[in-house]
Amino acid sequence: MPLIAVEEHWNMPDLMSALRAVPHRDESLAFNEMDDNLERLEDLGAGRIAAMDTQGIDVSILALTPPGTQPLPPREALALSRAANDLAAAAVARNPARFRSLSTLPMSSPKDVSGELERAASMGHVGTMVYGRSGDLFLDDLAYDDFFSAASELGQPVFVHPQLPSPAVRDASYRGFDPMTDLALATFGWGWHLDAATAALRLILRGTFDRHPGLQVVLGHWGEMLLFWLDRADSLSRVAGLQRSVSDYIRSNFFITTSGMLNPALLHHALSVTTIDRLIFSTDYPFQRPTADDVNSFLRHFSSDRAREKFSSANAASLYGIDII
Repeated sequence: MPLIAVEEHWNMPDLMSALRAVPHRDESLAFNEMDDNLERLEDLGAGRIAAMDTQGIDVSILALTPPGTQPLPPREALALSRAANDLAAAAVARNPARFRSLSTLPMSSPKDVSGELERAASMGHVGTMVYGRSGDLFLDDLAYDDFFSAASELGQPVFVHPQLPSPAVRDASYRGFDPMTDLALATFGWGWHLDAATAALRLILRGTFDRHPGLQVVLGHWGEMLLFWLDRADSLSRVAGLQRSVSDYIRSNFFITTSGMLNPALLHHALSVTTIDRLIFSTDYPFQRPTADDVNSFLRHFSSDRAREKFSSANAASLYGIDII
């Protein structure tokens, strides 16, 4: 059966140069430069397709690598978001049977976000990827409400990806070790995922899905911890005056991806919280690189061929409007 991977990262040199020049630059950029990651990130052609073939992936949905353009000043963020969207659209046009793409948005310039989302959608981008905070502005701030309205109306799913926690949060919770351990704790070891889960929970508590009930959000890494704490998070609904429980929003407005974490225990827990219709395959390339054997072994843990098909391709195809041949 076909295999669609929805969180497959790429990068462009102009963006890396701009991000390196930002004062107090995002230290997680170092992960882009480890091993051969940067070479793989910048390859939107034969090398990437060869890697997909080796893994057994039929279609990759490309997404600009963290932190996107969000740390940049508004004018620069807009220019580089437009350049990234043009470049990704061109890559898809060259290989339409193998690639789709998520747009990059100038979130540090809220007034420009909806316009760029609409432009990118008109070019064929099938969704967008954003982060939980731009400077001091949270994703749930009403400054972004027009963006969420446009995403809902255009049928553009919003992938909320992890990012480095703010300096204040890092100082409070993630310092006190050697620099590399500090960074690891604040990123892949813990902080990234708690930060993304908090961003998603804040969107729910802000009433985003009450105002935009058709909006669909995607979370990686098996729901960024949120799926494991819904018994407690549900108690927030009454306090916040929401129309539904947090769990209900998760089941009706969120899709969950694997991000290369092919652990059957995580699958079983996810299925106890949401349904097979809400689970999607992804590898988080090139940061995770499961082999074809890894993928096939994991797929054997599904209860039926229909469940495997939904996870492997049908859910992503429906969400992102991809024709499966």
